[in-house]
Amino acid sequence: MASVLGLLEAREKKVREEIARLREEAERVQAALGEAERSLDRLVNARVTVAEVLAGSSSAVVEPARGSAAGSPVPHRTEGMAASVLAPDYRRIVSVLESEAGRDGLRCQQLASALGFEAVPAKVEGLRSKAKHLVERGWALQVRPGVFTALTASAG
Repeated sequence: MASVLGLLEAREKKVREEIARLREEAERVQAALGEAERSLDRLVNARVTVAEVLAGSSSAVVEPARGSAAGSPVPHRTEGMAASVLAPDYRRIVSVLESEAGRDGLRCQQLASALGFEAVPAKVEGLRSKAKHLVERGWALQVRPGVFTALTASAG
């Protein structure tokens, strides 16, 4: 019996080491994801600014887009603003939340599945971050902790 217990303890130790390694890798991936999202935010802002400058008059002063926020691909929602102003990833999330499936609210794992992603922690946490960003900017609601729905779902 002692050898079986020893084997189990050795296996447990290996699994704990693997978990620790995977946690470190997940933290590294989360950091890389955060940096990539910040890079995307900067690129989106640059593109919007260049488009405004090219579309604007020859005036030296260019006002920022109404409702936009520095460093964000998600502008604050104002009356009559369409989801088409959002970056493609955010438009897809809003579309799913506005669908019949999202009417009563979706957990991020369900949202990942609805978007065709594997519901792995990295994808789920990325979606959670985006969904919370949509809530902060007035595009979605968090009906319960971790459960999101479209802003229009509460109006009915």
